[in-house]
Amino acid sequence: MARVKKSYVDGKYGQLHYRIAVPETPSALPPLYCLHQSPKCGMEFEALMGAIGDERIVVAPDYPGYGQSCKPPEEHLATVPAYAEACWQVADALGHDNLALFGNHTGSKVATEMAVMRPGHVGNIAMVSAALLTDEERAFFADYFTPIPLDDAGTRFTTMWQRIIERRGPGTTLEMLAQSMMMNLLGGEEYEWGHAAAFSFAEPFEEALKTLPNRITILNPADDLTDCTRRAIPLLKNGEVVECPQWGYNFMDVWPTEVAALLRSYL
Repeated sequence: MARVKKSYVDGKYGQLHYRIAVPETPSALPPLYCLHQSPKCGMEFEALMGAIGDERIVVAPDYPGYGQSCKPPEEHLATVPAYAEACWQVADALGHDNLALFGNHTGSKVATEMAVMRPGHVGNIAMVSAALLTDEERAFFADYFTPIPLDDAGTRFTTMWQRIIERRGPGTTLEMLAQSMMMNLLGGEEYEWGHAAAFSFAEPFEEALKTLPNRITILNPADDLTDCTRRAIPLLKNGEVVECPQWGYNFMDVWPTEVAALLRSYL
């Protein structure tokens, strides 16, 4: 397993934190950038980075306001394009000009936006799920992920934990769930900014799926977005949806070697 290290680069709103795994033997494969879901951070890719980082450089940035990255001063600055720009700032600081991308939920939208921002500098793209939502679904999720105020009873935290337990994927341990909870907490009072950013980034994401020349592979595990992910099938200009019913939430923690093997086929 590759060793995962952590470091910082300067970003627009302060420091940007990232994780990186570098193989002992140099690889001709482009660096793989892993883009996290909301409200998590690059920590969700650590097991996968260990499994795939012995054959290529793998980088997992924390978006502004998540993990250990400094947050934007106001919510309207927390957008999918801002997250994509921050990831390019990490890549520029590391001297990475051509990338492969792997996005998870919110990270799927960040991945396509990175490719739109710099045509010709992104190769193949893989992603977990595609939030192609109806207006009704978007309203439901926006309400579901409305920030929960702090109170003496700890309602925010008990609700977070209950939701994590309800979505427990096959093979997920309590320790994995506790790590998921910890990543939520690192978002602080701004923990739901990323969900709002993702829900508002609808038409640009759909247009990117239709028009990007990059090969796009969408993994479709058994989660809250399984059905809407299939709406991407007729949209993809160059790609496919790969059904993964054996996997649920936290599948990268449970089966990192198997996920790494699958990604090798597409990235």
